[in-house]
Amino acid sequence: MSAPYRSDARSGRATLRAWSCTVRLVVGTPRVLRPAVADLTTVLARVDAVASRFRADSALSRANARAGRPVPVPRLLADLVAAALEAAAQTDGAVDPTLGRVLVALGYDRDIRRLPGDAAALAAVPPGPATWRAVRLDRTSGLLTVPAGTALDLGATAKAYVADHTAHALSRRYGTPVLLEIGGDVAVAGADPDGWCIEVAEREGEDGQLVLLRHGGLATSTTLARRWRRGGRELHHILDPRTHRPADGPWRTVSVHAPCALAANTASTAAIVLGYRALPWLEARNIAARLVAQDGTVVATGAWPRVPEPVRP
Repeated sequence: MSAPYRSDARSGRATLRAWSCTVRLVVGTPRVLRPAVADLTTVLARVDAVASRFRADSALSRANARAGRPVPVPRLLADLVAAALEAAAQTDGAVDPTLGRVLVALGYDRDIRRLPGDAAALAAVPPGPATWRAVRLDRTSGLLTVPAGTALDLGATAKAYVADHTAHALSRRYGTPVLLEIGGDVAVAGADPDGWCIEVAEREGEDGQLVLLRHGGLATSTTLARRWRRGGRELHHILDPRTHRPADGPWRTVSVHAPCALAANTASTAAIVLGYRALPWLEARNIAARLVAQDGTVVATGAWPRVPEPVRP
């Protein structure tokens, strides 16, 4: 969960750790930073208690343990599951939330920081008939049925969903522009005529490309992070639902700008899985994207934003 945060009250910036990733909050009005961080920390703790698959006491873990039967779940979890199912529908299953059991079989069964350096190879769960389409969610009654033989993992969408909703909630509450990043998923809210200048990089701390973000969200999905070893083989967390194996296509990192962080994360994750079909898929939907190939070559769609060059006299 969240660690003590570092802040700069003069610039309205704070950084903390949660969910094994870096969380950054920037507010346009520096004096509201402290209460905004307190609100953010509360939200992160609440989501962790409801939707973490690494906590046996979470509502998600209870629903997974009773796969095949309807289970009452909190509204927050229902909202997170609904967002994951919408992402699956938009990508025709390329982003599939029913791969939790597969991730466990591949060794990703605890917080990434606590995984052993290496261990014996584990047999993957073979693809079966149950996919995201078999998930049953009744939001009116608050009942969730996880398909038998599967487990839900909301890692592909939950961070972005929370970034979107929390950024807008903080902006409304404190009447200030807000930028919130959770593990590479960035959401902005509130009017800021200058926009936000963001450096898009494959890994935290590395050099990248500057882009100007005035609205919506930006997400980066990469096979270079959240990696672990099993049987001498290095694995990563972005799985291809067709093979139940880590995606091994031509792209190692994809960044997307979209109307919200959730839409951006959905498209960036799907692009990794789609492989050679990613570029035409993105272009056909006019999605602004920056793709990094396995050899480091960078390709961008025509809609990808850039920081304007300074006007020279």
